[in-house]
Amino acid sequence: MQRITNCLWFDGQAEEAANFYTSIFKNSKILDVVRYTENSSKASGQPVGDVMTVTFELDGQKFLALNGGSHYKFTPAISLMVACETQAELDNMWDKLTDGGGPVQCGWLTDKFGVSWQVIPNMLDKLLVSGDEERTDRVMAAVTSMIKLDIDTMQKAYDGK
Repeated sequence: MQRITNCLWFDGQAEEAANFYTSIFKNSKILDVVRYTENSSKASGQPVGDVMTVTFELDGQKFLALNGGSHYKFTPAISLMVACETQAELDNMWDKLTDGGGPVQCGWLTDKFGVSWQVIPNMLDKLLVSGDEERTDRVMAAVTSMIKLDIDTMQKAYDGK
């Protein structure tokens, strides 16, 4: 059983967001939808019968989307990281997650709901923790010059080419 679950606070878009995310990631599904009842409506100010929470899985990772109202907004202070094996996979994730949202920098983007994501290659950790300060510096220079990350460019920076 997963011990820690991310809860994402939405303003009426929880179900739409959960459906969007589960359409992008393999092995993903909606687990359940809970609607506001008389009592939960009184406590929250949300209409009776509206979606309160949606529990869903993204590639086996459990999330909860909550329609809590307009009190809170997403910021880049919290982001979801997606590690990709290949450039094709990275490009695909990037394209889907930026649809209706927008690119930021260094592999970061904001989706159409305002959630921040980092779409990175799996091999980035290997390049950054090699123990070779010059290599690490070249890779970081390459990463900070990019919007969407490019595996070949990072590898060339690592190799000094």
